[in-house]
Amino acid sequence: MRDAFVARLLERATADPRIMLITADLGFGVLTRFAEALPRQYLNVGVAEQNLAAVATGMALEGHVVFTYSIGNFPTLRCLEQLRNDACYHGAAVKSVAIGGGFSYGPLGFSHFATEDLAILRALPGMTVVAPGDLWEAEESVDALIAAPGPAYLRLDKSSAGRTNAAGEGFALGRSRRVRDGGDVTLVACGGILGDAVAAADALAGEGLRCRVLSMHTLTPVDGAGLAAACAETGGLVTIEEHVVSGGLGGAVAEHCLEHGLRPRAFARLGLRGEFATTVGGQAYLRDVYGMGRTAIMAAARDIAARK
Repeated sequence: MRDAFVARLLERATADPRIMLITADLGFGVLTRFAEALPRQYLNVGVAEQNLAAVATGMALEGHVVFTYSIGNFPTLRCLEQLRNDACYHGAAVKSVAIGGGFSYGPLGFSHFATEDLAILRALPGMTVVAPGDLWEAEESVDALIAAPGPAYLRLDKSSAGRTNAAGEGFALGRSRRVRDGGDVTLVACGGILGDAVAAADALAGEGLRCRVLSMHTLTPVDGAGLAAACAETGGLVTIEEHVVSGGLGGAVAEHCLEHGLRPRAFARLGLRGEFATTVGGQAYLRDVYGMGRTAIMAAARDIAARK
């Protein structure tokens, strides 16, 4: 996703001098091409994320569309006050980009796990929150966030579902994508773990269980129409996220359903629950350890289907 993002941003920035990319002393090998091609639209503020957000806000208020870039929790949680008081309060076009969503940096341990970011950023008024599930969504998110006013958070994952788009398909913030169709259960996923949801749905099809898979790439605003259709047309919902279930995708879906009178026949959330992830390992391994990988998804879907 990272490379797809940088390539699309360079393409757009070449044609639009308003677009800026600011890093906090990270991403040199990845950002070199951008920096060399557009030196007047690139800035390294050093290891100073609070300054990163503040400088970005100032540039945005002068008419720029500013993308900040760093890994894990650094461009978001470390500068949360600046995002809240500077960017969000003033409605500035600061697009905070974090690579390494969830367990992407699993071998580096707990400090590099981005597993609360979606919930915390969702709480900021005016903040659009996007977690693409595949490479195409990562590219289209760049275009959509340039066009969208105000601040945004773009969470990129090391893993992805590949490219799941159909020819001529459109992308819109706040509108989920139906990656697989089915009427027995709906699997709602955000981020790169969408790939596990798709694999689980394909495996369950061999058992005769037809799963709809929704890529809920935007958490704020969440896709109410997609959820309403899933509640009415399928036997229940399973949300899947590499993140805590409180306030993330599971929380967003639950809040929307209750507030809008939507009643899925059954509902389950897969993700971290009330704990810090302290195990170290590869991303796929950690998904299995914490009960959100393909095996867990299949078990949850079977359980939901059995509750009819």
